[in-house]
Formats: sequence, structure tokens, C-alpha cells
Amino acid sequence: MKLELRGITKRFGALVANDNINLTVEAGEIHALLGENGAGKSTLMNVLYGLYRAEEGEILLDDSPAHFAGPGDAMKAGIGMVHQHFMLIPVFTVAENVMLGHEQTRLGGRLDLAAARVRVKEISDRFGFAVDPDALVEDLPVGVQQRVEIIKALSQDAKVLVFDEPTAVLTPQETDELMVIMRQLKAAGTSIVFITHKLREVREVADRITVIRLGKVVGEASPTATNEELASLMVGRAVDLTVDKAPATPGAPALVVTDLTVIDPRGQVLVNHVSFSVASGEILAIAGVQGNGQTELTEALMGLQPRVVGEITLDGKSLRGHSVRQVLDAGVGFVPEDRTEDGLVGGFTIAENLMLDRSHTLPFVKRFNLQLALLAEFATAKVKEFDVRSQGIDTPVGRLSGGNQQKVVLARELSRELRLFIAAQPTRGLDVGSIEFVHERIVATRDGGTPVIVISTELDEVAALADRIMVMYRGRIVGIVPGDTPRAVLGLMMAGEPAPTTTVPTPPAPIEGAAA
Repeated sequence: MKLELRGITKRFGALVANDNINLTVEAGEIHALLGENGAGKSTLMNVLYGLYRAEEGEILLDDSPAHFAGPGDAMKAGIGMVHQHFMLIPVFTVAENVMLGHEQTRLGGRLDLAAARVRVKEISDRFGFAVDPDALVEDLPVGVQQRVEIIKALSQDAKVLVFDEPTAVLTPQETDELMVIMRQLKAAGTSIVFITHKLREVREVADRITVIRLGKVVGEASPTATNEELASLMVGRAVDLTVDKAPATPGAPALVVTDLTVIDPRGQVLVNHVSFSVASGEILAIAGVQGNGQTELTEALMGLQPRVVGEITLDGKSLRGHSVRQVLDAGVGFVPEDRTEDGLVGGFTIAENLMLDRSHTLPFVKRFNLQLALLAEFATAKVKEFDVRSQGIDTPVGRLSGGNQQKVVLARELSRELRLFIAAQPTRGLDVGSIEFVHERIVATRDGGTPVIVISTELDEVAALADRIMVMYRGRIVGIVPGDTPRAVLGLMMAGEPAPTTTVPTPPAPIEGAAA
């Protein structure tokens, strides 16, 4: 089926998310929609899927106008969508999820689960998905759950399939498998729209590439274009995609974590007997698919987890059991993974956000009085140093773009004397230009002798920054390997398999009082 979008304009108040966008996807084509986060890609596809209604423009399927009042109309017309965050019920089986919203019944109004099972098996066999119709979704790996989403769309005879950032939660091996599946779907005649901001993936699988910047189509590109050419289109300027760093010259271990375990209020072990160290002047990257204990480990280091067993020492002094304020005052800089929720106060100005770590003491507070002139001087200097694009230091930080908000967080955390720097998902939601800047600052911090921990689900980022890589899976350390470890090996480790040269110690006995 041929898909055409003509003059699509979508506004949210004064914000123009899509500005007169034209897009054509030929039948049996994989068409990549490439752009920075926030460029308007997902908004455009939500218009196509009937989740949003555009103020202007039209949708054509095989040259005939189509009008969708909601996703149900889009599905009936042959449009399917695989969302970045899966729309599955974990406690339902695969067959139950596939039939949800399109229930078939037998005599007496009973659900015809047998028909759903047959449909799942038929599609699974056709594309080699190897999905059990009776398996509970919560028991399936993430990559298989994504296949269930694809089966859901295909069960409704989708002729156009939209993949919205489909690799965000996948290991490298699962990503490769998805690329194979997309080619199989293309060979079967399905038209595919592939939304992404990852250059390597789009060049690998796309037939054509449309680039969107700030809600507008800024050009088309061929998959043979270089990463630098694509990045330039996305950002509007030349971008250095490589991280220039000299080999690390690590000193003595500064942070030492010994047998650390984090338990949630239900007694579930989220971080399981983790031990590692970070030396001064090195970057330790913690890799893994999101949800394997990295967040809870970071929170434990920062004093945000109440139930922690084990020991955390920084320069020989214990941090376990300390409050967040005490950890910060001990010289720990922290970039949280969600800057809007945990890193900034949106209604505060740039200047006010830059003093949050030191709002109780000198130099910004003296005898309970705020030193406004000194704060203004400091904020002005940091806005210039970190290239924060704004109308001035009195601009509320909530009005800044994601990249500029992240620069404010970095400016605050790197503007004091640090003994440890922790950056969790430091480039999440940033464009390639902002990523370039953030990476440069992280490497400069390492080169200044500060131990650095980077927690990232982006394998390219891990490989670019790390001197050593620690891979986590289900709360445990799978292994700690050199920074130049091949992607294929890291991908296997992210799926729980030890690296060939990695020895994983036998797990200690369960902690008393923790759920099994």
C-alpha cells in the first residue's frame, strides 16, 4: 500500500509540532523518518494513526483520501503501529493480547481464543518469529514482546507498519533480529515507516530517508550517505561524531563498592551483591538494557535508596547511609537520568538552578542572605562557558530545549570541586550536536583526574566514552571488560551471557528477609 501525507500541520497551542510536512512511502518500501528527539517525528505518525488530528493537510492511501477519527479507523484502513513503549498486558497470554480490542466470539458470546492462537501461530510461522501463543507476556524477553506487537498489527492485516523508535529497549542482537524482520515484512509487500534518531540503524535498513528538523522536512537522503552527512541534516551544522580522547591514566581506586545489594519495599532484590571500583582519571561505563538494576544502583550511590546492604566508600570514607545532601557535600556530582523530574526545577530561573547544590552555604548564601550579584556573575559565566542558548540567566529553565536544560545540569555539577562524577543517561533526548558537547565535557572531567561513572543504554555511547565497561543483567554484574570490547560481545553480555574471558563469581546466599 502506498502512503502519502500532504501538507500535514499539527499545533499544540503556540507550538507548531509539524509544519506543512509532505511524505510519501511507496508500497513495499522501508522509509526512515530521521530526526532529533523532539523534531516532530512521533507527532506526525500519531496523526497518521488517528491519535492526533491535524489542523491542516490530508492522508492518502493508494491515492485515495483517508480520514481517521481514531486508531480503530486507522487499523481498519491497514495502518499498524509498533509503539516505543509496548501496549501489552503483561498478565495476558500472547493470544489474549493479540485479540484484545478485536475479540472474536463463539456461540453464547464466549471468546474464541482458539482462533486467536491459530492466527498468532500462522503469522509467527510465516515470519519465523517463534512466539508461543500461550506464553504469558510478562515471561517473554523484551525482543519477543516486540514481536508480539508486530503480530498484533499484522493480525489486523496491516499494509503500512510504523515502528516508533523500536530499538530503544533492545540489545544489539535483538536489534539485528528486528532488522531481519523488517526486511522480511518488506519482502512480503508491507510498507514500513521507521522512526529513529540512530544513524547506524537507519543506514543499515532504509530504502529512503526523510529528515525532519524542528517540525519541518529539511531534506531526503540515501542510505549511502555518511553519518556525518545525516547528522548535519538533522542538526543544521557540521557535527563531529567521534569522541576524541587519549588513553586513560588511572590512579588509585577512588570509589569502592563492596557486596552492594538494594531491596525494594516488597522484598525484591533489585541490585544483587555488586562489587566494583572506579579509579581517579578513568571512565567506568555501566551498560545494560534499561531495567536491569542500573537505576537502583545509581540511586544507592546517591543515598536515594532506603534499603541498602553492603559498603560504599569514596577516598576511604563511607557513603552508605548518608543523605543526598551529605553525598553531594562529599564531592559527588550527579546528572540524573530524568533531568526534568530530578535534575531541575522548571519554574526556577537558570541562575537559581545553577545554585541548587549550594543553596544553603557559601558562596551564594551568606548569613541566610542570597548573594544576588555574585550569583548573577557566576551564572552569566557558566551560560557562556557551557553555551546555554537562552534569553538570559533569568529565563525559567522549563522554557529551554532539552539540550540546553542538560547543559544547565552539567554546568551546575561540574562547577564545583568533585571527587566523583556520576552521569546517568547523560545524552537521553539530546540531538547529536548536544551529544557532542556533553561527551567532550565528560572526557575533560576524566582528564582532570576525577573518577567518572557513565550509566547508559546506548551502546555506541558506552563504546565511545568507556575506559572500562561493567555490564549488568537482572541486578547482577555479568562482567567488567575493557572499553574496546566488541559490540557483539557486549550484546551477549547484556542478554546475560558472560564474556568468554569473564569469570562471574558464584552468587552469595540470599539475604535474610528478602523475597526470592
